[in-house]
Amino acid sequence: MAERGGRGTSSGGASSLDKSITLPPDEIFRNLENAKSFAIDIVARVRSFDYSGKDIEHESPYEITVQEEITARLHFIKFENTYIETCLDFIKDHLVNTETKVIKATGEDVMTCLIKGCNFVLKNIPHEVFAYQKDSETEFRFQTNHPNIFPYLLVNIGSGVSIVKVETEDKFEWIGGSSIGGGTFWGLGALLTKTKKFDELLQLASKGKHTNVDMLVKDVYGGAYQTLGLSGNLIASSFGKSATADKEFSKDDMAKSLLHMISNDIGQLACLYAKLHNLHKIYFGGFFIRGHPVTMRTITYSINFFSKGEVQALFLRHEGYLGAIGAFLKGAEQDNPNQYSWGENYAGSSGLMSTSPDLSPMQRARSSTFDMFEMDRLERPLVNLPLLKDPSTYIPDTVDLTDDTMARKYWLTCFEEALDGVVKRAIASQPDSIDAAERAEKFRQKYWNKLQTLRQQPFAYGTLTVRSLLDTREHCLNEFNFPDPYSKLNTNESLNYENRKLNPECTGFLLQEGPPHKCALIFADNKLLSRGTEVILACNSGPALNDVTYSESLIVTERIAAMDPIIQSALKEERLLLVQTGSSSPCLDLSRLDKGLALLVRERKTDLVIIEGMGRAIHTNYYAALKCESLKLAVIKNSWLADRLGGKIFSVIFKYEVPSE
Repeated sequence: MAERGGRGTSSGGASSLDKSITLPPDEIFRNLENAKSFAIDIVARVRSFDYSGKDIEHESPYEITVQEEITARLHFIKFENTYIETCLDFIKDHLVNTETKVIKATGEDVMTCLIKGCNFVLKNIPHEVFAYQKDSETEFRFQTNHPNIFPYLLVNIGSGVSIVKVETEDKFEWIGGSSIGGGTFWGLGALLTKTKKFDELLQLASKGKHTNVDMLVKDVYGGAYQTLGLSGNLIASSFGKSATADKEFSKDDMAKSLLHMISNDIGQLACLYAKLHNLHKIYFGGFFIRGHPVTMRTITYSINFFSKGEVQALFLRHEGYLGAIGAFLKGAEQDNPNQYSWGENYAGSSGLMSTSPDLSPMQRARSSTFDMFEMDRLERPLVNLPLLKDPSTYIPDTVDLTDDTMARKYWLTCFEEALDGVVKRAIASQPDSIDAAERAEKFRQKYWNKLQTLRQQPFAYGTLTVRSLLDTREHCLNEFNFPDPYSKLNTNESLNYENRKLNPECTGFLLQEGPPHKCALIFADNKLLSRGTEVILACNSGPALNDVTYSESLIVTERIAAMDPIIQSALKEERLLLVQTGSSSPCLDLSRLDKGLALLVRERKTDLVIIEGMGRAIHTNYYAALKCESLKLAVIKNSWLADRLGGKIFSVIFKYEVPSE
């Protein structure tokens, strides 16, 4: 971790089981120069955290443009241990013997680092956790973040296997393990196939047919063993056929059999420990898994089989970073990083990549590079909206584009076609910048590449939604120093406030139908709404499209108050309160709102929530269930979406809901 200034640099990571690097090492490590804290996980990766203060030129395909960032950023890079000497040389040349640098390593306390890292991603990264469903159209089934992540079982598969029961943030216990793990697969695989690289072994396994090597139940009994309820296709003996067959077995088949043997063994062992300790969630981490379909499928099958469906096998998108994140957290305790909320920066993260043999050429090229993961520190902690009916089942997004193939194709094309307009607006927002056009083109290429990745790997950053596509675009714009492409438009709209009517519009009917509500919470985009009772007006903390931000709303409201005595009086008497949502997105996630807003909602006994705008009320929260009355309204500005909803373009959605008793 590094703290100094208001901008971000990058970091690196080391791994014995990771992908090779295609760029010169100096291109990867040079961004670490401004880091103040530095953590290394020899089995996972090196990482650092920073808000630096110096602009740097970047030539490589992975560019971190050092922007005017108010928040800190964590940077992770993982790479083969082949490059560990280069990394250590860099540390020696740039980080040793400086007063401001701190280096932490997981060797100090591996298990504590792993648990801290796991808790951290479970709390801060939406769609971090997924179940693997091989025969489903959507192989990766991402889980909704649960408010309470404990208790759980963590099975870390590195060279061997460690099994840890985690009960609270600081209470965990190593309860078992095995010497048969990733190192076993690698070592035996090397002996059997003469293949020395871990990734090559996985590739061999993905093409192999284990039934050519393994003895099945039907090979022993001539079919299923009905008395015991065993399928004929179950493995009765791993490598059983090799003892009697007088032939050579292919490397592919042997690698597949070995992978099945070790994965099944780990799955059964984990299941037994989970049942012994009455735990229903098992998270699998470590570099043995690496998002490999065969491994995840076998472990999942083993868990389901031995638990009869009572225990769930779950995997982590950022499994390989847990140790490094934990090392950072231990080294940065004086800064109390857990007091903040964090979010994944899609612009600087590689995303979850499949190692399936049917990769497209673009994916295959990507899979040979190093992986990256970035997280931004948010200025204030984020919490659930207290008025959510059931936070554990709340899903912000209306349409899952990972599932809906037709919708996915439409929206990806839609965002591609909108790129020219976004680039033009970005350039226009900085007329005095001599390099605005150059940076805008870099943004175009970066975001275009992200869209192409999502066409092939829609699960790369979790569940794909319109919200995630918009957020990815905002992250890419920010990376190239376009924090607010709509700034000129917003300024003009704000200055023309006298042309706007201050009618409460949609809320008028509520006043006529019954007594005034005690307090209304309004999530607005580019309109200001007010009501005669207490009103909490929640606006974005940061810019997104042409939505009014919190800072802009303060200026506009002050000017309106100078003309309107009702608004002036409401502000003075604190019956009209302006607050920030903690979000910089055109959409709205009610499970990640500014803590101050949540406290105010409780304090004022809010009994009405108004969500306004297509991003907040249609793309997200259309099906959100609240404890109080709610009103969701928007104008449908997209013809495809209007048709999907059974209406016409520019139709008005007006959804008033009263919670059931």
